Amino acid sequence: MIILSCFSLKKSFAENVISWADIWILWHDVVMMNHLNDNLLGISWVDSSWIPILNSGSVLDYFSERSNPFYDRTCNNEVVKMQRLTLEHLNQMVGVEYILLHAQEPILFIIRKQQRQSPTQVIPLADYYIIAGVIYQAPDLGSVINSRVLTAVHGIQSAFDEAMSYCRYHPSKGYWWHFKDHEEQDKVKPKAKRKEEPSSIFQRQRVDALLLDLRQKFPPKFVQVE
Repeated sequence: MIILSCFSLKKSFAENVISWADIWILWHDVVMMNHLNDNLLGISWVDSSWIPILNSGSVLDYFSERSNPFYDRTCNNEVVKMQRLTLEHLNQMVGVEYILLHAQEPILFIIRKQQRQSPTQVIPLADYYIIAGVIYQAPDLGSVINSRVLTAVHGIQSAFDEAMSYCRYHPSKGYWWHFKDHEEQDKVKPKAKRKEEPSSIFQRQRVDALLLDLRQKFPPKFVQVE
């Protein structure tokens, strides 16, 4: 994908025609390839055996399970656990550590991965949220902006391609718009419905015969008025 983008970009430079969309696509391909192997935003992890006992005191132990792909085995939490120390000793160490940032028992827990520089200075690296026992990695600001911009560029490009498909040009007329929907509506006009007669010839003849038969059976009586 990167090779094709570079080829397209090189061709655009050669033709002195380059768009910001080409530059964005190339940059996006490079970033996506760099983070393809270690991108954890699209996965989740859960151990159902821990869900009934999850609380603020056990959630870090749950997060440190060996099968959890979000957990770094080289963190200071592992050192504290092996030396049977308390979590308060993390403040005196330097390196990667995990802390419980927020808890709303029993449904929501937020864990932060951070780089500790000193007892009073830390650098946030990533946030993870646990909902009903399922662990997810929260997207960083760069990933959110990248996704939103890429979606916007795709929508704008699709709209531009759709608009260009209706554009026409002729040396004698210039530019104009040619919409297929209008042409199809002119060709396909609804046919006027044929007015149905209130009755057929057969129905009228049959009704006349019935009326004549009834008239013969029950002749009208005329009353003479004196």
